[in-house]
Amino acid sequence: MTHVPEVLFVCVHNAGRSQMAAALLQHHGAGRVRVRSAGSEPADRVHQGVVAAMAELGIDLAGAVPSLLDRDAVHIADVVVTMGCGDACPVFPGKRYLDWELPDPAGKDVGEVRPIRDEIDRRVRALLDELRERPGFGSRPSKRPSGRCDR
Repeated sequence: MTHVPEVLFVCVHNAGRSQMAAALLQHHGAGRVRVRSAGSEPADRVHQGVVAAMAELGIDLAGAVPSLLDRDAVHIADVVVTMGCGDACPVFPGKRYLDWELPDPAGKDVGEVRPIRDEIDRRVRALLDELRERPGFGSRPSKRPSGRCDR
């Protein structure tokens, strides 16, 4: 049976870095990875510079809504990537955590967001390559297990 890895991206407001990372992994993973993003103090909406920078890649974040981080999302994730959530992110023994230090795109225009987006894209592709090397990573799942969601 094929294991579909779960990746959770976390930042404080879930309005920039984590939204871009989740969208990029969803795009590059093409259904082979389950992706979520969340924030310890979610904003009301995704930053406009982020929406514009992702639109340049053909990825629409205009309707994305920041989500509140909860323990269950961390518990079911195989990999948790933090991007500035600090102590607000629950820690479970044996869980794989990565901390990506990246500039915050809040208040930045699309020109300032592009380099952040491109660095996130590079890291997302490297993470996807690592996940592909794990045993059980393979074809797309035929059916999604009940009780789980993408965000």
